[in-house]
Order: sequence, then structure tokens, then C-alpha cells
Amino acid sequence: MLASIFIDGYNINIQNTNVVLCKVYLYVAFLFASVTPSILILASIDRLLISSQNVDTRLYSSKRLAYFSISISTTFWMIYHVHLLIKVNIVEIYPSIFVCYYGTSTTYVNYIFYSVMVMNVSFAILMTFLSILSFKNVRQIRILPRQQRGQIRTMKKKDFQLLRCLFVQGIIFTFFCIFIAADFTYQAAEKDRIQTSRNEAISTFIYNLFTTLYNIPFCANFYVFVSFSKAFRQDVKQLIRKMFGKDTIAPREEEPNNGENINYKVPGVNSVAISN
Repeated sequence: MLASIFIDGYNINIQNTNVVLCKVYLYVAFLFASVTPSILILASIDRLLISSQNVDTRLYSSKRLAYFSISISTTFWMIYHVHLLIKVNIVEIYPSIFVCYYGTSTTYVNYIFYSVMVMNVSFAILMTFLSILSFKNVRQIRILPRQQRGQIRTMKKKDFQLLRCLFVQGIIFTFFCIFIAADFTYQAAEKDRIQTSRNEAISTFIYNLFTTLYNIPFCANFYVFVSFSKAFRQDVKQLIRKMFGKDTIAPREEEPNNGENINYKVPGVNSVAISN
């Protein structure tokens, strides 16, 4: 996001003037573009585990496993994208016009374009699949009697709200990442063809447009949680009160009473009535 603000917003292209900045810029860009959806997928897996009716499966939803999974995922992407630090360079595309690019090898450039397409499509499919499975679990879940809750952890209201937020985040990412994946595929297919000035202008405009759309999921999280999570809104209000010196006691999470029916509404799924 920071690079997009300087490059696209203010036309500051310092990455085209220094080889080190060029390599670091593309490496970090690809790293965050891979790590962010990976963490979203891991969070969806966590919601899938905690929404399971199997007690042993729910126990796998833990901070320790989350830290371990995120560390492994981040390390994998850091190693996977090391090739960018080696191959990326400043290339002269026109006389006296230099840009930070993936290099002069057509094979390597095609590999970059198609790998981006495969990663984004894979991320989208995984998010959709995990969301469907989680909502399937939600429709079947039954909260245990109150006397057993101290022994076995069950889903709370915050868990359901987080599940809804993750589902919406998955939809947003899937929708906007498809455009950039399609554009990278098109660029790979048209790279060796002679482009007229008009075609180059259209291609540049489409690329800038799709890049802007691709950045939307990375800055939409706050608005998603504010819109779909009551607990998050309460935490934000509490934080604002603390900032202005009007500290209050945070409201406790409501627990269902015996015999009470609670309807949990999730996007795309009928209301889930959970009876105690």
C-alpha cells in the first residue's frame, strides 16, 4: 500500500534509480501479497476447527498452533520469493528510460505472471471452500449444557462474528484478486507481440486500474469488522473512550440462558437457531 501511494499517487519512482531499492521493493511486495491471504486462510482453518462438533478437533484451535502455522507460512514465502532478490533488476525499456522489472528473460517473466495467477486463484478457491465447510459446521453445531461448558470450549458470540467477518474478507479478496490475476495472464500472453501506442496506453490504464482494485482488500479489514462484528465495535468505542479519558467497564459477552434460542445470521446462510 505504501509503495502504491508513492508510485501511483505521487509519481515517485525511486525504485527505478537504485538496484537495491528495486529488488527490495518487488520482494516485499510479493511477500506481503502472499503472506496476507495465507494468514486469512489460516484464520479460516481455525474457524473451521472451532466450529467442529468433534471435541478433539476443537482443541486444535489454539494460540500455540496459530503462532506455529503463521511462522511456518511466513518462512516458506520468504524463502520462496528469494529468487526476486536475484533476478530483479533495472531494465532499459526505451532509450534513456529505465524501470524496475523482473529481468530480460522471457521465460522468467512468464513464470512470474503465471505464478501470480495460480497463487491468487488457489487462494480464492481455498477461502471459498473453507468458508462453505465452516458454515456447514455452524448449521449443525449444538451448544452443550451449561454444566459442561467449563470442561469443553464451545463457540461464543465473538466466534460467530469472526466467522462472518472472515467470510466477507474472503469474498472481497476473491473478487478483487481475480482482476489482477487475469491481467497478469494477459500480459504474459501478449508480451511477445508488437504493441501499438494505443494498445500500450490501454494496457497501462487497465494494469493501474486492476492494481488499485487489488489494493482494496488490504485496507478493507477495519470496515469489514466494524460492519459485521458487534464485539469489535464495542472494543473500538472502549478504545476511543480511553483515549479521551472516559474509561468505562467493557460489557461482558452475553451467554445464552437455559432454554433460550439464539439466531445467528451469517451471509448466504439461513439463520442458525442454537438451543441450549
